[in-house]
Formats: sequence, structure tokens, C-alpha cells
Amino acid sequence: MVRGKTELKRIENATSRQVTFSKRRSGLLKKAFELSVLCDAEVALIVFSPKGKLYEFSSSSTNKTIERYQKNDKYLGLNISKIADIQTTEHLKEEVATMTRKLEFLEDSKRKLLGQGLDSSSFDELQQVEEQLERSLSCIRARKNLLLREQIAHLKEEEKILMKQNADLRKRIEVLPLSLTIVPREEEDSQRQTMEVETELSIGLPQRQSSH
Repeated sequence: MVRGKTELKRIENATSRQVTFSKRRSGLLKKAFELSVLCDAEVALIVFSPKGKLYEFSSSSTNKTIERYQKNDKYLGLNISKIADIQTTEHLKEEVATMTRKLEFLEDSKRKLLGQGLDSSSFDELQQVEEQLERSLSCIRARKNLLLREQIAHLKEEEKILMKQNADLRKRIEVLPLSLTIVPREEEDSQRQTMEVETELSIGLPQRQSSH
């Protein structure tokens, strides 16, 4: 009969859990011993029961094996750190090289757009520069037209405001009463005569009046 697979999950029954622990612990210790004998391997096994009881096996000395593991772990950690640093450095070098190539390309494109360094350019490169300039001019004209339309719209709004102000002023002038006083012609002439003053100019010594 084919034995079914046991689902790996926590055994809820305490008695069954303890029985399974004892069986599996013994089997694990036996496998560790066999591995050390058959393969001449340094093996250390440490197991704590659910209640905290220690079970261990070591082919030589558990403490020495643990010290050896810690030293090897530090060495592996250093190597992993060095490898990570090297990979990071290589990645940064690649990024710097990529950015340098991009900057050189942009500088070259800028010079060509300014009409410089065209002697070494091929026909296709010159055509690309020409197309780029046409696209740039198209964008510039579009932006310029947009600004002109905005200015025209602003001036029209100001014109509407001024026309409204003029209309309001005309209405106010029409509402004001006209008070004019008409002065008769004769009265105006008499007022003018009273304002005139006749003066005489005499030259020489004043005349004395004869006494009687």
C-alpha cells in the first residue's frame, strides 16, 4: 500500500504532539550520527523540546562547532558585503559611462542645431538636424501665436470696460439739468459802463486858484 503524505501543520492534541516529537527527535539524532560516521563530517545538533528541555549531539564538541560556524559566518558576511560593494561600484561606473555618452550626444546635437561642427556630418545627420529645427520652429510659432491670442483677448476685454465706462459717463451727462441765465442786452451794456472808469492825465505843475 502507498503511504499517504502527512500534512505539515501543528498537532493540536498534546499527547500525540509529544509522541511525534520523541519519535522524530530520535530519528534526527540517529541521522546526525550516521552522517558524521559515514561521511566523516563535523556535525552538531541542538534541539529544545516544547517544554524547554535540551537535546544535543556533536561528533566532536558542540562549542567548537558553534565557534567554527560563527567564524565562517563572519567570513561569509564579509565576502557578501565585498561582493555587494563591487557590484554597486560596477553599476555606478556603468551609470556614469551612460550619462557621459548622453551628455556628449546632447552637446553634439546642440552644436549642430547652432550650425557648428557640421563639416563631419553626413547627409542623413544634416537632414535630422533640419527636421529638428523645423519641429522647434513649429513649437516656437505655436507658442508665439498663443501669446498673441491671449494679448488680443486681454485688449478686447479692456476695450469692453472702456466702452462701458464711456456709456456710463454719457448717461450721467444726459441726466444733469442745464441751468442757463439769459441777461438782456441793455442791462449787459449798463453793467459794462459802470465798470469803466475814466481817468485824466495832466502834465506840469498844478494850477493855483486865485484868491479874491
